[in-house]
Amino acid sequence: MKKIILSTVALAMTAGVAMADGHAKTIRMGTEGAYPPYNFLNDAGEVDGYEREMGDEMCKRAELTCEWVTNEWDSIIPNLTSGNYDTIIAGMSITDEREEVIDFTQNYIPPASSAYMAKSADADLSGGVIAAQTSTIQAGYVAESGATLLEFATYDDTVAAVMSGEADAVFADKDALVPTVEASGGELVFAGDDVPLGGGVGMGLRESDTELKEKFNAAITSMKEDGTINAAIVKWFGEDAKVFE
Repeated sequence: MKKIILSTVALAMTAGVAMADGHAKTIRMGTEGAYPPYNFLNDAGEVDGYEREMGDEMCKRAELTCEWVTNEWDSIIPNLTSGNYDTIIAGMSITDEREEVIDFTQNYIPPASSAYMAKSADADLSGGVIAAQTSTIQAGYVAESGATLLEFATYDDTVAAVMSGEADAVFADKDALVPTVEASGGELVFAGDDVPLGGGVGMGLRESDTELKEKFNAAITSMKEDGTINAAIVKWFGEDAKVFE
């Protein structure tokens, strides 16, 4: 009997579009809220940014009731698999390593470049200290590059490490770095070459939530076809941002 009860609980936790009393349950959209312009908290304390706009539109087209919750990046996958929310929509690149644990929709941001940001264009990128956000593809890249990896819980912490001299450079998504460089008044610059990583950004889901994945994939496809996604990419990331062809 205990095994039956446990199985029932597990199924209830992983049924992304489960019905209760004839009504679809609310889909909880998990994000970090600290990685502009992908996602951030606005002055009202609400989730904002490219992914809020995209997520709301995906839910509308999928005819789902959705609500937003925030979670620290370093535990964002474990809290998805444990059932604390139903999706991850947080600038997460699609990688083989992550797909061993969770599933992804198709990408809603095409594969883009990562880049280095430093106080000097001549910063030592191969043998110096490079800051990156923990559990990111950028941190994994730095760890194998020969440079010394300095990991931080948030993107803002990586920038602060460069500003204080604790790190020689930050390695992150270029789309996230651009507004930081522009706002620095020349104090921060790009260094070295851009580095293409990952398979684009997708929505993470539990592997058992196949119906929910299908609903979101259909929504993303329609948003690609009618230009909604490309328009939002330009709005949030600028005219030079990579869009879907």
